[in-house]
Amino acid sequence: MKKVLLLVVLMLGIGLTGSQAQQIVFSGHVTEAKTGQAVPFASIFVRGTSLGITANEEGYFQLTINRSIDSLSAGAVGFRPLSRAVSKAPRQTVNFALPSSSVSLGEVVVHAGENPAFAVLRKVQAHKKQNDKAQLEAFEFDSYNRIEVSLSDVTDRLARQKVIRDMTSVAQGVGEMERNASGKPTVPVFASEVLSRYYVRQRPKREREEIKHSQLHGVAPRDGSVLSQVLGSSFQDYDFYPNWQIVMGKDFVSPIADGWRITYDYDLEDSVYVGKDRCYQLKVWPRRAQDLAFTGRIWITMDSYALRRVDLSVDPKANINFVDQIRVFQDLAPSSAGPWLPLRTRVVVGLKPTKKQTGLLVRFNTTNSNFATNQPHEAKFYDQPFASAPDALEIPAGFWEQHRPDTLSAQEVRTLTALDSVGKLRSVRSALELADLLVTGYKQVGKFELGPVPSVFTYNNVEGGRIQVGFRTSGDLNPNWFVRTYAAYGTKDKDLKYGVTGYRVLNRPNWTLLGFESSHDVDQVALLDNGYAIENPLFDAAVRFGNIKPGRPLWRQVTGFSGQTDLFHGFTQKLTLRHQRFDPLYDFAYYTSADHQPGAPTADKFALSEVILESRYAPDETLIQNKNRRYAVGLAKWPVFTLRYTRGFNGVLGSDFAYHKFNLLVTHSLQLGQLGRTEYIVDAGYIPSTIPYPVLKSHLGNESPIYTTSAYNLMRYFEFVSDRYASLHFEHYFEGLFINSVPLLKKLDWRLLASGNVLYGGVSQANRNATPLVDENGAALPTFRPLGTAPYVELGYGVENIFKILRVDFIHRLTYRDPPGAKSFGVKVCAQFKL
Repeated sequence: MKKVLLLVVLMLGIGLTGSQAQQIVFSGHVTEAKTGQAVPFASIFVRGTSLGITANEEGYFQLTINRSIDSLSAGAVGFRPLSRAVSKAPRQTVNFALPSSSVSLGEVVVHAGENPAFAVLRKVQAHKKQNDKAQLEAFEFDSYNRIEVSLSDVTDRLARQKVIRDMTSVAQGVGEMERNASGKPTVPVFASEVLSRYYVRQRPKREREEIKHSQLHGVAPRDGSVLSQVLGSSFQDYDFYPNWQIVMGKDFVSPIADGWRITYDYDLEDSVYVGKDRCYQLKVWPRRAQDLAFTGRIWITMDSYALRRVDLSVDPKANINFVDQIRVFQDLAPSSAGPWLPLRTRVVVGLKPTKKQTGLLVRFNTTNSNFATNQPHEAKFYDQPFASAPDALEIPAGFWEQHRPDTLSAQEVRTLTALDSVGKLRSVRSALELADLLVTGYKQVGKFELGPVPSVFTYNNVEGGRIQVGFRTSGDLNPNWFVRTYAAYGTKDKDLKYGVTGYRVLNRPNWTLLGFESSHDVDQVALLDNGYAIENPLFDAAVRFGNIKPGRPLWRQVTGFSGQTDLFHGFTQKLTLRHQRFDPLYDFAYYTSADHQPGAPTADKFALSEVILESRYAPDETLIQNKNRRYAVGLAKWPVFTLRYTRGFNGVLGSDFAYHKFNLLVTHSLQLGQLGRTEYIVDAGYIPSTIPYPVLKSHLGNESPIYTTSAYNLMRYFEFVSDRYASLHFEHYFEGLFINSVPLLKKLDWRLLASGNVLYGGVSQANRNATPLVDENGAALPTFRPLGTAPYVELGYGVENIFKILRVDFIHRLTYRDPPGAKSFGVKVCAQFKL
């Protein structure tokens, strides 16, 4: 209600102001006098007053003043301020062509016939260490982040949708709508403001951000606590001193990278003052337009050869999907210890599926202040990367007007006012609920989330038609509890299945949990030890439903309890007590005594009682908390290690085996700059005990046409079983490394990739003999196959980004090509959405 009253007051205030004082609207364009190019984010102001705004990324501005003035001024770093006389007309166009603040060039050594810009770049490399903030022991600063999101170039079809019509109506009701560079009105969707204190400790690299105040406007989710953390300074850190800058998940080569001459061309254009700093002004552009590199200008200080300012954009021809524009503008300032820190950063990102479709325009504005350097806190201070004040989302009236470090334009004020009303529209809330359903598979109803909806009805040849209903609790019900449950019924087997899992949050700083699980359902031997690998929803459906008999179906009943805590940031310990009962739905038997000879007693059902110890180390993983859940976000630069030990006990709660299992899992995404990116998984295990094959490691095959990273894509379901193994799964993405050099192919924006799976494994003779080959009537029983002395190897190559969403892999099976049903070559496809 307060927001509605505020909207009414603002509207009345606008009307009253217009009747009591003369309102003059100034609009115009700020450009460079020398080149005619736009000057982004220039300041437009009235001298001797606090009146003024900042131009947008294209140099356009609109300023409304409620009194008569005789002149208007504009200025920007690197340019001399300029004033223009104005009249008393109610609407005026005032353009500024700013002259540069040139100075004489400093002394640099230029080799004969060499581009003079190269001499400056060599100096930058020589001084890089002393200017890079990575050399600081620690630093911290206050940060203000504002993000504005709007729809641009809205198509007629989309404009007819109720949710867009409602949002447009609200925006028009507040005042004139903002327009993009082509003059078309934009529809505001979302905005946020976050005020925080950001801390960094370099060795080891640790970060912490304390969210002090946060406000979301417009199309925002019900619970804004997670979003407010992601919108803070931690995710807006643009740093060009490392060789690669990650933008939109892509590795862009920095214009001051160590191998700068390989990727970029340069032109020493001018020497100017940027504030009080004498700087070289360099124009930069990529040698190949399709490369992930920047074009624009950088300013290098003459005394310390530090990066003072950047104004860079991504060439529209760059091989990156759905991105219409990316522009980064940043000013840096020297710290008291020497290295330079970001003072202001403005980023504009335009997303557009195709030229004829509606686009999304996102603006990021970051202002940092109150810097402190080389004052590290204790290590445990950084254990919680994000901390939000209890009242962070409770913003008192007038707070931002007092604490916002810049001034909003009249258009931005109107936009925020409109968004406060847009967020309450029923059509908008319905659209958000639909989007949440598509992403999570759950539909929120009150304090519960029903689903997963895709599992409501499925079919396979063991259960028949499977009808399933379930729900999970949201943080609104209780922030310290999470429960997920379901019940299912099969029309063919006429059996009821169920499952329930959950945990209680005991301690938030260390994320200490007490968990539980209980289930009774149909599973498959081929999937029992591959939970981490099933990550592709299409592959999941193909292997679990339809004909599931090749996967060795069985009934599985599980009861378990677990405890988990972080000993320190990134080092998680978990203890699980679990009891399982298995009843195979295929012909199966195992010897119940040490005598593994024909005629010895056998059984066809078994139970396990286990203690599982797990340690997971992810040194630079970023985790955020949302009431009763925790999420990993962003890209980790270092490998993630998971060590798991399982101890099975015989005779405990009717269990049938005593055994040991050891497993090591390493996952990593390795940044290689111009060569692309390699993602790999190392998985190794050892089971020194004698147990039947369903308890051993069944390597995950893939007989579906859907490619999946974590499976052996030319291995059949349940083809190989091991009790000792080591494997390497890898994929290398070349991005545009090769195709960008081929004139006819580079227009397609395809990208090459390579993949491979290598598996060494084996089974001890005792485990080979643990299950009989025939039943008591002499009929053959299904058995398993171990690997021989040679490894299983499959190598592939492929093309991604076909029509921007398709990936095709051509895979060769190099070993074990003779068994019946084995394929030595296969083609797999999948759909993926990557920039």
